[in-house]
Parts: sequence; structure tokens; C-alpha cells
Amino acid sequence: MFKKGIILAGGSGTRLYPITRAVNKQLLPVHDKPMVYYPLSTLMLAGIREILLITTPQDLEAFHRLLGDGGQWGISIEYAVQANPGGLAQAFLIGRHFVGAGHVALILGDNVFYGQGLQGMLAKCVAREVGATIFGYPVKEPRHYGVVEFDAAGKVVSLEEKPERPKSNFAVPGLYFYDNQVVEIAANLNPSPRGELEITDVNLEYLHRGQLHVQCFSRGFAWLDTGTHAALTQASVFVQTIEERQGLKVACLEEIAYRKKFITAEQLLKLADQYRNGYGQYLRELTVNGQ
Repeated sequence: MFKKGIILAGGSGTRLYPITRAVNKQLLPVHDKPMVYYPLSTLMLAGIREILLITTPQDLEAFHRLLGDGGQWGISIEYAVQANPGGLAQAFLIGRHFVGAGHVALILGDNVFYGQGLQGMLAKCVAREVGATIFGYPVKEPRHYGVVEFDAAGKVVSLEEKPERPKSNFAVPGLYFYDNQVVEIAANLNPSPRGELEITDVNLEYLHRGQLHVQCFSRGFAWLDTGTHAALTQASVFVQTIEERQGLKVACLEEIAYRKKFITAEQLLKLADQYRNGYGQYLRELTVNGQ
């Protein structure tokens, strides 16, 4: 059963220079919330309440100041340091004691997911007892991502990291669900030519074991990678459009905690009192008429 999740929020954010020269990328705003709220909300929607956030030594204090121990949302947040970029799979070595003997989800701190049926999709991943679950998302330029290839029956036949000639247009987003084998698999990886422990190699090992499951996002589902200036702006505009059209907030941690019954209405109102703006008013309105 998945009870734990890791958010990898390290990196130097060089593609976003100069705006990330003095601030971690995952602390930048995506419309009305810090970027890290979005991956955190995805884990919460999956019902995961024990979370480890891995970041750089210089950014640790800022994340702790923003998120605290998570108790205000009825969750637990711990922190760990990735001193140097060592690859996504290094998260399982850094977080070995946090993971313990259980299952774990990994999400990248700059990934935004949104779409109808997201909670149901996450529930299926959490319910799977054996193996790994990754996702496939159709993109125009798959060579910039990890790419998954399917046969005519929809079975996964290959995975490649940023191939020059992609065998499909399905990219692998930065959200992964693993059973406890991932700790042993990550510990036995050899660094890639760029000196990192690659998440694609973890997924390939699960594929070789016949335990890799791929869930494809349906048409109309949004996955936004906020790693460039253009993508960051697009994500903010997307969230702003959804919120202003529907009057509902995306990745509102207080709302998710309330609706998942992690916190009570009284606790929600106390959180709302911290905000003297529309965000606080939105939280207060959630308790009106049993919303």
C-alpha cells in the first residue's frame, strides 16, 4: 500500500536563468501558488500523507519556511538534501530510510498534472501491489523526454531516454509509482555516461522483470513541465484560465486536505484566516453550505 511519496525539488534550474539564479525553480509562482504546491497536491490526491522533499543544501530552509512539517494540511513532510545532481533515481538512495519496507511514489517538483479522472487514475496506481506504474503522454517533440514504445496490443516493448529517433510520441512524465524493489534496483544501478542514476534504467529493470505497467493519459488531459520560460508562462496562464472560468482552484492544498478529510472545517477556517485576499475568501467559502 502506498503511504509515502518523494518530491524531487533539487537542480540548479539553469534553463530558467536569470530568474533562478537566486531562487529554487520549484519556489517560483505558477499563477497564484508556488510551483511545488502542484506536485504536492498530486501526492495528496493519491491519498499519500507521508512525504519526503529532497532539495539542495542552500534551498532547504526556504522550503521548510514555506511548507513546514505539513501538519497544517494533515500530512507529514520530511526533508533531505541532494548535494549534487546525481539523477532522479538517486532519490531512492537518499530516501532509503524514509521508504523503509513500503511502496513509494516519486514526482518531480516542476511537473503539473490536471484533468478529469486524475484521482481515479491515481487510485489505480496506489492499489497495485506489485511492480511499477509509469505514465505515457503524447507530445509533439518526444526526443526531449524519456519515450515509451508499445506494440500493436498496447504492451510496452521499449523505453529510451531522449532518443534522437523516438519510436513513439509517448513521453514519460515525472510521476512514478514503485513497490519496494525500487530501493534495491536503484542501489545496483551504474551511472549513465552523464554520471547520473537514470530513472529510465529503473523502469527498464521493471520491464525486464515483467512488472512495468504504463497508464496513458487520455486526450484532453494536461501535463505541464515548467522547465523553460515559455513552459512556465504557459502553465501559469493555463491555471489562471481554469480558475477564472470555473471558480475552482487548481492544487489548493487546503481544499484537498479538507475534502480528503485530512483536516476539519474548523482547521480549514483557521488556515483561511492567514490569507487577507481572495485565496482566503475561497477557503472560507468551502465550508459554506457543506461544500
